[in-house]
Amino acid sequence: MTDRAVLFDMDGTLVDSEGLHFDAMAQALLEMGYSLPERFADRITGMSGADCHALLQKTIGFTLPLADYIAGKYRSYLAAAARLKRRGGVDDVLTLLSQARTPFAIVSNSDRILVDANLRAVDLQHPGLVSVSRNDVLRGKPDPEPYLRAAYLLGVSPRDCIVVEDSIPGAVAGLAAGMTVIGWPEPHRTDLVFPRAAILADPDDLSSALASLLSAPSDIRHFKDKTDVSR
Repeated sequence: MTDRAVLFDMDGTLVDSEGLHFDAMAQALLEMGYSLPERFADRITGMSGADCHALLQKTIGFTLPLADYIAGKYRSYLAAAARLKRRGGVDDVLTLLSQARTPFAIVSNSDRILVDANLRAVDLQHPGLVSVSRNDVLRGKPDPEPYLRAAYLLGVSPRDCIVVEDSIPGAVAGLAAGMTVIGWPEPHRTDLVFPRAAILADPDDLSSALASLLSAPSDIRHFKDKTDVSR
């Protein structure tokens, strides 16, 4: 087994795509005769498409079936996906992992069609890349299954995986999988309150937090995790 690995969320973590997700949702709903309430974007960070659909039913009385919602949103999203960029700081982190010869995987709550579109847009696809989409598991985040699946595919023990997440559901999933979790909120989402056991990284500097963890012996990292949980 590989010594350790880093598991990245995609939307809002590796790819600056949360804004496009919201814009695509708003455009699709407008075409269907609905409008979104203010600050709705803050409520859907890290959610799967099915969870967003359920929340729309609850908050605005959305009546169209999930399939119609998904088709409308994805049509709008894919039309604009080519303009997506990597999140600031990601290049430094990928260089760090390359120098440390640390493997990484991408673990997303998005459907495979969006994962592939995003990775193509930001030039992150390469032979042998391990990526887990919502379509690859029975239960998405906050369930631990997506992260456990990625660890299995990489051949790394969950306890030796470091998860990087910008959302609460994703952080919960990583912790439930028995992994070390770095909460890396987007710069405009410093309002997020991550679980206590998560290590909070500066929104503008992930590489420092990640470098510290990669240089620490595994047993020390897990002792710290346990003490954080018990506070």
